[in-house]
Amino acid sequence: MRLIATLAATTALGLATLTVGAAARAEEQDPPEVQIDAPEVTITGSTPTSGVYLRGDLGYTGWTGEGDPTLRTAIGGQVLTTPFDSERFGHARSGGVGIGVQFTDTFRADLTAERFTSDFAGHASVASPCAGQAASTACAQSFKGDVTGTSVMANAYVDLATLAGVTPYLGAGLGVTRLDFGGFSASSACVAGSVACAAPLGSSETLSGIDSWRFSYALMAGLSYDITDRVKLDLGYRFQQITSGDTFRFGASEPAGGNGAKSSDDGFGRHEFRAGVRVSLW
Repeated sequence: MRLIATLAATTALGLATLTVGAAARAEEQDPPEVQIDAPEVTITGSTPTSGVYLRGDLGYTGWTGEGDPTLRTAIGGQVLTTPFDSERFGHARSGGVGIGVQFTDTFRADLTAERFTSDFAGHASVASPCAGQAASTACAQSFKGDVTGTSVMANAYVDLATLAGVTPYLGAGLGVTRLDFGGFSASSACVAGSVACAAPLGSSETLSGIDSWRFSYALMAGLSYDITDRVKLDLGYRFQQITSGDTFRFGASEPAGGNGAKSSDDGFGRHEFRAGVRVSLW
């Protein structure tokens, strides 16, 4: 009996040892690999926007800097040059078209042609007599006429960062502008001095306008809004400087010596608010 009990105890101890060893070896083994199918994610850089676009714009000139226009008056075979006492250009309205290229997502350039219409009015007091008046009198003169401008400009722009479809931009342009001054209505009135004015006290006539090509430059700033991936609304401000030139000629009533341009300006700047559309072709 003692021998049987000893064998049973030995057998039980051996089985327990085998069981613990197997469990330990199972814990030491690496856990099975788990396969997880995840979608592939590809990250690429942004693609620059490029292509050809057409544009159309409407503009309104809120204010024009007239500079210092001058008036010439013939006196005794000589010509006296005096400044205008007051002058103004009207609020010009413009319309234009153009074609451009978007080279990158930040740089573009275009060629534009536009036409604007306005009017000019000026007044001057001249220390010389009106035609037919005595030498001791002066002459007050008024002038009014229409002007039409045609500008051809080459422009370049920098588009800044786009946020929610809105892109601010800055730009500059160089070109030429043809100014066509129409006929000017001119009126004069005698101003009495040491002697009284003779009748009639005033007169009027039509003076021929002068047409000329002038150098121009422009500075722009604005915002564009993406209506679609191909159509953009463009709202902006433009300052355009047009260089100096002649405006209208002497009239038939001018005394001897009055030939050529009677009035000239030293250039003027247009402060213009613009709205337009740009359409990408590809």
